Amino acid sequence: MSDSTKSGSVLLRGGRVVDPGSGLDATRDVVLEGGTIREIGESVDPSGFDRVVECEGLIVAPGLIDPHVHLRDPGQTHKEDIASGTNAAVIGGFTTVCCMPNTSPALDSPEMVEYVASKSAREGKCRVFSVACATAGRKGERLAEIGLCDRAGAVGFSDDGDVIESANVMRAVLATVAPTGKAFMQHCQETTLTQGAVMHAGEVAQKLGLKGWVREAEELIIERDVRLNSGIGCAYHVQHMSSGGSVEIVARAQREGQPVTAEASPHHLLLTDEAVEKQGSMAKMNPPLREQSDIDALKEGIREGIITILATDHAPHHSDEKRNPVAAAPFGIIGLESALGLYHKALIETGVIGWRDMLEMMTINPAKLCCLDGCGIGSLKVGGTADVTVIDPDHSWTLREEDLGGKSVNTPFLGWEMGVRAVMTIVGGEVRYEMEGALSR
Repeated sequence: MSDSTKSGSVLLRGGRVVDPGSGLDATRDVVLEGGTIREIGESVDPSGFDRVVECEGLIVAPGLIDPHVHLRDPGQTHKEDIASGTNAAVIGGFTTVCCMPNTSPALDSPEMVEYVASKSAREGKCRVFSVACATAGRKGERLAEIGLCDRAGAVGFSDDGDVIESANVMRAVLATVAPTGKAFMQHCQETTLTQGAVMHAGEVAQKLGLKGWVREAEELIIERDVRLNSGIGCAYHVQHMSSGGSVEIVARAQREGQPVTAEASPHHLLLTDEAVEKQGSMAKMNPPLREQSDIDALKEGIREGIITILATDHAPHHSDEKRNPVAAAPFGIIGLESALGLYHKALIETGVIGWRDMLEMMTINPAKLCCLDGCGIGSLKVGGTADVTVIDPDHSWTLREEDLGGKSVNTPFLGWEMGVRAVMTIVGGEVRYEMEGALSR
């Protein structure tokens, strides 16, 4: 792999341009200059450009956006930091990531939001935006400085890693976030049902002698929150949905006109709880891997447009931690480098949706969730931001440790074969990642 930060005029020539935001899906030439998209045309004269990239047979898409990543910065930078996390992101084709606030200290003040923005500007390979805390210190007791964090640039609010347990505090959060126009993103876990639980409550947990995590722990929080929000109307987002029953709850709320969205992650679309028996702590995550019936329900929710966003929940951990037995190991896996290939395997190869719909869930939909579409992120428009991902839709490869760009390697997908790959990632007109030998110059 190679990367470059050289800027200049670039012609992406003859690719299949797929821009769900505008509905464009056709062979086009795309001209990038000065950090913006200068032209999208049918036949652009290739002379005079600093670089011409032949894209025949490739997909040219808006830069991919992940609204749910953990960069561990500040406080746990031995696991990941902004530089390493954004390196992983551009390798995976992501030009924008939104980082969760469960850092140390937590992202619960405008100063912390500004810290992330400043460090990202210096060290990041892609754009980084903060999802700030909803409660001070993520303790669920009193509100964080929501209004000030909003003005400092937070793109959403969440106590991710923990649920807001108190219904009274939750109501106050929804009422306070609503006027900002940003979304509250909920980690749905009714904790009295999950104490000591490490994996899905089913036959595999019984076989392994591990305490099970019931689906109702997720479903009850969603039920509670949509009821609390019915008279408030805050944009409400369900993170990392794992239960088939949750799909039904969200669908009902949407039919009632509530502003409710939901996301699915690669692991919940491809792996069942049986992976814990085979791979131990590498398959331990929160919420847990469930059963095939849940995977089927999540895929149907995607097909029907109930789940509209794909997000990795990229959660790096040090190898020493993940070597612990399942009961003692931390929850979570990484996902940025492999997400595109895994989503393709779960959704396109199985006929659930096509390229346009999948890219919509990875570009304009997360841009709208995080209020980034207004500044031109998430789509390809003349005069708009030159964030572009070039994808080889017929690239067969196997995920290896050397393909990972972050500090951690905690993924159960090593050794998996995939059929697509991001081969170039352009941020603000600058090539931040290019797969060596994949593109003609």
